[in-house]
Amino acid sequence: MNVERVGEEYRCNICGNEVSVTKAGGGELVCCGEAMERMER
Repeated sequence: MNVERVGEEYRCNICGNEVSVTKAGGGELVCCGEAMERMER
């Protein structure tokens, strides 16, 4: 899933790391070798 906008939050389903987007570049966030899942607010 590609980052679309500032403020989105993502979570790694393997280790639990969470990321909040501060600058959207359109790339895909990856952690533990897997794509991170966007969290719903």
